[in-house]
Order: sequence, then C-alpha cells, then structure tokens
Amino acid sequence: MGEWLGRDIDITLTGMAHGGVAVGRYDGRVVFVGDALPGETVAATVTDDSKASFWRADATSVVEASPHRVPHVWAEASIDRPIGSRVGGADFGHIALAHQRDLKREILRDALVRFGKLDDSAISLLLGRVESVPGDNELNGLGWRTRVRLHVDDEGRIGPRARRSHRVISVDSLPLATEGVNSVAPLRENYGMAGVVDVLNPTVGDPRLVIGDQKPTVIRERVGNREFRLDDNGFWQVHRGAAELLTATVRDLVDESLFAPTAFNLDLYGGVGLFAAALAELGGASTRVTTVESVERATEHAGENLAEWVGAFAETGKVERWLPALERRATPAEKQRLREATIVLDPPRSGAGREVMASLGRLAPAQMIYIACDPVALARDIAFAAAAGYRPVRMRAIDLFPHTHHLETVCVLVRE
Repeated sequence: MGEWLGRDIDITLTGMAHGGVAVGRYDGRVVFVGDALPGETVAATVTDDSKASFWRADATSVVEASPHRVPHVWAEASIDRPIGSRVGGADFGHIALAHQRDLKREILRDALVRFGKLDDSAISLLLGRVESVPGDNELNGLGWRTRVRLHVDDEGRIGPRARRSHRVISVDSLPLATEGVNSVAPLRENYGMAGVVDVLNPTVGDPRLVIGDQKPTVIRERVGNREFRLDDNGFWQVHRGAAELLTATVRDLVDESLFAPTAFNLDLYGGVGLFAAALAELGGASTRVTTVESVERATEHAGENLAEWVGAFAETGKVERWLPALERRATPAEKQRLREATIVLDPPRSGAGREVMASLGRLAPAQMIYIACDPVALARDIAFAAAAGYRPVRMRAIDLFPHTHHLETVCVLVRE
C-alpha cells in the first residue's frame, strides 16, 4: 500500500455514497471521491490507498461536469482550492439544492434496502420526497446554522477545520450560519490560545460566544409559544427552524388511536424535554411522560421545562442502562402501561443500537417515534426493531442540513 497515494487519476462517478462522497471505479477498484457528483468525470488526487477494498480521493478539476454542479456556496470549500485547504462542513455545497435532496433520498433508500432489509415496494409506500424547511429554498439553503464551533490553533488562528483534518482554516464568512452568528463570529481575531470558540444565535436574546470551558450560562430557546431553558454549551437543534418543525412532525406522526396520555410514555435521549413537551401538549394536562437523558444539567432543565405537567418526570441515565433497569423493576401495572405507551427516541448519530431496540421490543410499547440524523443508523435500528416484532409504517425525511450530506428522518414503528 502507498504506491498510489498522491497520484492523479481521471475517474467517472456513478453514484453518491453515504458520507457525502461520490463513488466510481478505477482499474476495477472502488474509489470514493470528494467534491464530485454522480454522472461526471473528474481529475482527482488519491488521498488514501491504505485499504485493499477501496481508495479515497478528492477531485481537483472537472473534466465533464454534471448539469447539477453549481459554484460552491462557500468559497473556502471550493474545488479550485488545494485539497488540504478546503474547509469542511459543506460537502454538498457544489450541488444544486434540489438535487442534493434527490441524492439524500437515494442514499436513505439504499440504506433502508441494504441495512434495514426493506424491499423497494415497502419503501415506496413509506418514503416521499425529502422535505425542505420553510424559508430554506428562498435563501438557497444558506443562513440556517444557529450554532458554529470554531477552532483555535497553536498560533492563535481561529476558524473552522479543513475537511478530515485538524488544520484550522481562516475564512471570511460562514454562509451556512445565520446573520446573528456571522455578526459576532471572531473570524479575523487572534486568540493567542489553543481551544474552541462556540458561536450561538439563540431565538431569545443576543448572539454570544462560549469560549473554551468557561462556566455555562442559561439561555432560552422559543418553539412556538413555549420557551425552553438550557445551558449555552448544551445540545439544541442546529437549524433555526428544526425544533419547531420536528415538534410538529412528531405530533403529526403520532397515531392518536394508539396514544394514551396516561400510559408510561417515554422520551429517550430527551435532552431538555423538547419532544416530551410535544407529547404532553398532544395529550393535555393528564399526560404522563418521562424523559431520559445522560447529561445531568440537561435533565435539570428538562424538569423545569416540563414543570406544568404534574405527570412529567425527568431522569438522568444512559438509555442503554436505564431501559434494562426499568424492565427489572417495573410492576405488572407499569408493564401494562408500557405496552400502551408512545415512546419517542432521538439517539445520537450512531443510533440506538441492538440492545436498546431489543429492550424496547420486550417492553412492547404501542408505537415508537424514531428521530434519526443518520440514514444507516436508522436502517440498522429498523432491522433490530423488526427482530423484536416492529415495522415502520410512516416516515418523513427532512433536509435540516442543506449543503451537507446529513439528513433528518422521522419514522414511526408499530407492533406487527
């Protein structure tokens, strides 16, 4: 290995792979190519030939362009820059916005077939087009990020990192970020210290910086007529419209004929209670819902955010441990309430995993609303759920991350 590293090849791309890279073959070998599109031929430099089964490369120029190629929305990520100087975080920025969503749908479809073990006929009934967030088309998918992490190198230079690298790249602007983020982002300052600077633009209050490991302060985020308290270094949906749209989507996808407000309803990986509140608002004052989150500060805020519902509880715990403990301690009456439950889960990018899905299968809730930011992880968990007797019955794919390869999907699973 190593003889092809750094060498230039011309390659025709035939598809888009999960992870934001196009795929083609060179001399019979699979090659994943960044900054390319299916249907075009590019000149590319091999950046990794360490694997026997595939190589990685980055396009350096376009030989025959796709009709869906556009000038990159972020100049510092463009193909005309040296490979190591291209900023990360906008790997679909050279693709027309509508076509990005077509590609994301195909990547999701492929994952559901390969990892979810669903056939095309089932997928065609489940999956429509990839939806846009209101306002994104008018802005060409720009100005949506309310949170940006900037890195500071040993020389005090600040900016985002280069793609697949720890190298800090100086940039003039953050086109995917909101005006508020851009107004305070210290892009041309020298901090004289290594570390991170988070730039936030909450819906309540002014944009702010969180520098390094400074003590967190409490901010508020508004969703409809409701406000949520959280730490400024805590998790919140990144897209300016995500929290409101996902709340509405969860409400829309809950099968109300299966929803029992007084059941043992759960919001797993619940953060500060966003989806627990969605269930509680759907069920009214009598709703019982418990949110489970591993970060203690988030759980404390969830308790505050859900205080108006006497049947709402917030518990700190890792879901993969909390669920088996619940199985062991649940009384017969609680087990019956769990079988009547609606469970929302919003796991990390890696997914919930085999053991969590098996635990949920044994608890046998009436329905599960699964919120996923990774199509492969979702598909794997759908297969695990199938082994526990559940099948997907409704699904919505939402483009919460324009100009990146990421995609949000909300899926409803019910017992066979």
